[in-house]
Amino acid sequence: MKDRAEKVAHIFLIDDHPAVRQGVKLLLSQESHIVCGEAENRFETLERIGSSGADMALLDLSLGAEGGLELIAGLGELGIAVLVYSMHEDADTIERAFAAGANGYVSKREVAEVLLTAVSDLLAGRRHVSPLVAQSLANRALSAPKANLETLLSEREQQVLTMLGQGESNADIAAAFFISVRTVETYCARIIDKLNLDGMKELRRYAIKNKP
Repeated sequence: MKDRAEKVAHIFLIDDHPAVRQGVKLLLSQESHIVCGEAENRFETLERIGSSGADMALLDLSLGAEGGLELIAGLGELGIAVLVYSMHEDADTIERAFAAGANGYVSKREVAEVLLTAVSDLLAGRRHVSPLVAQSLANRALSAPKANLETLLSEREQQVLTMLGQGESNADIAAAFFISVRTVETYCARIIDKLNLDGMKELRRYAIKNKP
């Protein structure tokens, strides 16, 4: 830990929970980092941070009834690095935070060591994504290709997939298109292959989950 604390950060805490701020302040002080200011909402942040001497802001995205995302761009314009420290782990929120200019993102469910490593990374000019946040982004990336693979389906295969998503049986689909059940099974087999699915049960789950 000594090496990590050789460079000291001046950190402004933005969180609407006093107990969280107190705990984080204690943790950071153990690494010789300096908490140079605190705020629990956007108004207090804008009022205090300019004169705080902060080079980094530790920002929660839920500030009572307000959101913290709107603060990120402004903090960046002040030359203050932004480390999001939040319970929000959904990929949409994470991507919006980075798009707004965040330099790092740590889930509040991570152990203390992860937060300290993130502070060290930002001090060194590196971006930081904590393990749980990275997992959320990876899950988004891994689910996207399957949706894109649907473009490989023929028109009839797409129609079959849509009907499966509506809960129709193979017999129902066969009757709707005036084809045999065996032909429907052939279409299903092709869809399974093109979408890299594991059998008919997964195909039906996929169709229901992604139905238009």
